[in-house]
Amino acid sequence: MNDLRVRTATLADMERIAAFQQAMALETEGKRLDATTLRQGVAGVFEAPEKGLYLVAVADAADGGTAPVVASLLITYEWSDWRNATFWWIQSVYVDAGWRRRGVYRAMYDHVLSLARTRGDVCGIRLYVERTNAVAQKTYDSLGMHKSHYDLYEMDFTS
Repeated sequence: MNDLRVRTATLADMERIAAFQQAMALETEGKRLDATTLRQGVAGVFEAPEKGLYLVAVADAADGGTAPVVASLLITYEWSDWRNATFWWIQSVYVDAGWRRRGVYRAMYDHVLSLARTRGDVCGIRLYVERTNAVAQKTYDSLGMHKSHYDLYEMDFTS
């Protein structure tokens, strides 16, 4: 995709990322997130890089103006003692509605793979997807990912 580039997010992207997360929660789960808590959560990644890393996709501005951020995702880390290496988890993926089905996520995924492969301490990429999100599952399959033999369990103390 020539009109798009993927880069590491900066603090200047924080409000856009928070807006994406608010929109995703509403679209996927019908939830309205507390804006203050959400902003603090996004800021927490920038304040403590050991928590994760945001990437954003930026569209080239046709008029030479400010290039808009059209997508974001969060990478978090899981230590694997079995592998003596780290899994990168792709989370909080959101693509602006006007940019969906145009290869934006593929560009971001390719960027994640490229970053991960240049390091010696990443043993794999993982993500979770809602069971009913067939479109996302098809996308992940097309990128060479496959369903894990694990099921996800949780106990959410904030709900």
